[in-house]
Amino acid sequence: MYLKNIRVIELASVLAAPSVGQFLAELGAEVIKIENPLTKGDVTRSWKLASENPETTVSAYFSSVNWGKTSVCLNIQEKVDLERLYKMIEQADIVLASYKPQDAEKLGVDYETLSKINSQLIYGHITGYGNDFGKVGYDAIIQAEAGFMFMNGEPDSPPTKMPVALVDVLAGHQLKEGILLALLGRMQTGEGAYIEVSLFDSAVSALVNQATNWLNAGHTPVRMGSEHPNIVPYGSIFTTKDEKLITLAVGTDKHFAILCDLLDISELADLEKFATNAQRVKNRKELLPILKEKIALWDKNSLLERLENLKIPAGGINTMPEVFEMPFTRELMFKTQNLKGIRQWIGKINGKRGIEPKEPPTLEI
Repeated sequence: MYLKNIRVIELASVLAAPSVGQFLAELGAEVIKIENPLTKGDVTRSWKLASENPETTVSAYFSSVNWGKTSVCLNIQEKVDLERLYKMIEQADIVLASYKPQDAEKLGVDYETLSKINSQLIYGHITGYGNDFGKVGYDAIIQAEAGFMFMNGEPDSPPTKMPVALVDVLAGHQLKEGILLALLGRMQTGEGAYIEVSLFDSAVSALVNQATNWLNAGHTPVRMGSEHPNIVPYGSIFTTKDEKLITLAVGTDKHFAILCDLLDISELADLEKFATNAQRVKNRKELLPILKEKIALWDKNSLLERLENLKIPAGGINTMPEVFEMPFTRELMFKTQNLKGIRQWIGKINGKRGIEPKEPPTLEI
């Protein structure tokens, strides 16, 4: 496949850097995950739901980002195991690490040390706040410190953490980009590279319009539920006649006029206070109850079908089972006799996705 003959050594655990390891495996790379037998491997092996088998070493959480890897148990604090790792580094192309600043140096697995063994090595390092700050980074804490929790939730609710480790996911994507650029650079120069991505930087970078609303307009984002500060109706939640939930993403005045015509309130689109998005943002408290009343007269499927035919962005608010009943998700899944998983590389090149790797490794101590 695309990264055939590329060897990756993963000195990382939990989610961010391991997600990069699975991404590289899906592109054909050989990924060797180094796990410490004293700690029984990656900590997420023990992060199990109450419904999971307590005896297995492959938890549902662990399996989310570890497909396609081979697990090798090494305690690199022991000289013999560290020397075994160094031998592996000689033949490696990429190292993935998630040590806090100075820990890699103490263990003898920092970039400076490993690049002396292999000058072409690409070393991808995820930290919490960057190498200049020793503070340990955790997704939930950075969601709080980078502003996500303050913005997330209903107006009368407390700040709310997002239900996935989004900051870890974002940092993983940033590191993937850096590694692919470094691979391209190595093809041109023959030299390796050190790539450092922090969770905090990744989170702040992902604030996009919420950050620029503050930086340029002095607007401090507040909790708005699923409402959008700049567009109305966008993300608004509506209940249909059959007690189902849907949301709309009406980004243009044309779409709003078509929506009003469908709901038999075409006159709304002609009123000055609703005619433009800027006016709808200003008058959202008056507009949304009208739309909710009219949408409540429709069954979910009938309304969504009509909206789709009219090219108005809309969708049902799906449960997890409903997500995986949709035809769009089928090609994103891995499936073996024992496990199911989701791709980290979801793109297509010339119509082809990456390979389907073997299931996550069990722990052999």
